[in-house]
Amino acid sequence: MLASATPTLKQWVREGRVKVYRTATNRWRIPYSEVERVLGIKREAKEARAIIYARVSSPEKKGDLERQIQYLMQYCSAKGYRVVDVLSDVTSELNANRRGLMKLFDYIVNR
Repeated sequence: MLASATPTLKQWVREGRVKVYRTATNRWRIPYSEVERVLGIKREAKEARAIIYARVSSPEKKGDLERQIQYLMQYCSAKGYRVVDVLSDVTSELNANRRGLMKLFDYIVNR
């Protein structure tokens, strides 16, 4: 820090214009969010994203699959989530090698 900036920072802390936290060794910690606020830096809000996964056990229940997907799409819309992908499987829950489920795991592992 520049020597001339130190008195200004101390004054701003005393006046409450800058919020600091004291460490156990009595040093100041200034949160990055506080630095951004003082400098007028605006962060873009992170977009909430969602991946929808639905499953039914047999082809006869495909109507249920569509209802599940529709319900989850409405839920995501109500929460303001952007749906990245819609994954589905028509297979038994005992089958651990489901294509849609494996793709969901891949999304999670690779963000």
